[in-house]
Amino acid sequence: TEIARRLAQLAQSPFIKVEASKFTEVGYVGRDVESMVRDLLQLAINMVTKEEEEGVTDKAAQAAEERLLDLLLPSAPPGVPEDVPDQANDNVIELSYDDVFGSDRKKIEPDRTFFHTREKLREMLHRGELDDRMVELAVTSAKPPGPVVEVFSAGGMDDMQSSLQDAFSKMFPGNKEPRKVKVPEALEILTKEESQKLVDTESVTQKAIRRTEQSGIIFLDEIDKIASRGGGGSGSPDVSREGVQRDLLPIVEGSTVTTKYGPVQTDHILFIASGAFHLNKPSDLVPELQGRFPIRVNLTDLGEEEFYRILTEPRNALVKQYTALMATEGITLIYEEDALREMAKIAVEVNSKTENIGARRLHTVMERVLDELSFDASQRNAEPFTVTPEYVREQLSEISDNEDLSRFIL
Repeated sequence: TEIARRLAQLAQSPFIKVEASKFTEVGYVGRDVESMVRDLLQLAINMVTKEEEEGVTDKAAQAAEERLLDLLLPSAPPGVPEDVPDQANDNVIELSYDDVFGSDRKKIEPDRTFFHTREKLREMLHRGELDDRMVELAVTSAKPPGPVVEVFSAGGMDDMQSSLQDAFSKMFPGNKEPRKVKVPEALEILTKEESQKLVDTESVTQKAIRRTEQSGIIFLDEIDKIASRGGGGSGSPDVSREGVQRDLLPIVEGSTVTTKYGPVQTDHILFIASGAFHLNKPSDLVPELQGRFPIRVNLTDLGEEEFYRILTEPRNALVKQYTALMATEGITLIYEEDALREMAKIAVEVNSKTENIGARRLHTVMERVLDELSFDASQRNAEPFTVTPEYVREQLSEISDNEDLSRFIL
């Protein structure tokens, strides 16, 4: 999974991971396999929308700033002098003209008064002097507009439910509710609204469909769970096993899936399947599906050196996480290199004796090593603590040596 996810990040491709065991055959209750293409397209639309909004950030920020200034200093209605504040508007900033223009108020032409006041407010906004000011905004209600529609039917109806919700959203647009927020939050809300106005929805949809068709990646996990036991041949229908395999055939081979945004062709979508195959083997899959995945790779078990690198090299490695956690109690953790290698060694041994769960074993090994220390952390003095190989063996020796107890290190 991590290999495919990083591949998608490098290629900036839409990526979705689905579990094959969650699907059922078309016509039965449950999600059909076409829903994963719809989910991939929705993810691509979110990705493209975010990229487009980032491209118009500057314009949106400028427009949001102007709207915020309009709230703070609305223009005077016809026939009312500009220098008369609107007492009916709670958003208006009441500034004396001596604060804005100094003692030279009489030298300022009346028609320039509003402009200079607005620019003065803009400077105060940039300096953060208005951050504690409350303004009233008309914010779209978070409640779904119109009636809530739920469709309880066979598979394939989830997209219809979404389409019905969109239709009702257009028929019953969201109500605007007045809401008082501080200036920074108001600026953020207005910037988001302006970004959505500047983004062309039709263009986003077309780009997302094209990106999904050309570079989309679907990762099918637990493919071994839908392999028929004994190669199939049972008399009863198996709607979540062989039926799902046959539904996967046209999508993997290349077909057109109908979505609420338009048809999506799956000819060039990359499908990657993975499975442990402890209780069965790849040959238990239907022959047609085996032929759709011509490239097979066997992943070897992680060894002691790989576990040591996992503990030390990642940016958010477990060692760094526990160091930061103990630092909140005033304890500075210091790990000796041999101690980390000892933890990696014990994790490999427990994996070999019990179920091999890979690098996930390191989580509980680290927790077990630091269990006593974290329990007594509040009673200890703020001082460094060195994790040595002897300390690691002392904490884990009883469990790692006893095969029955080692099963509890999940």
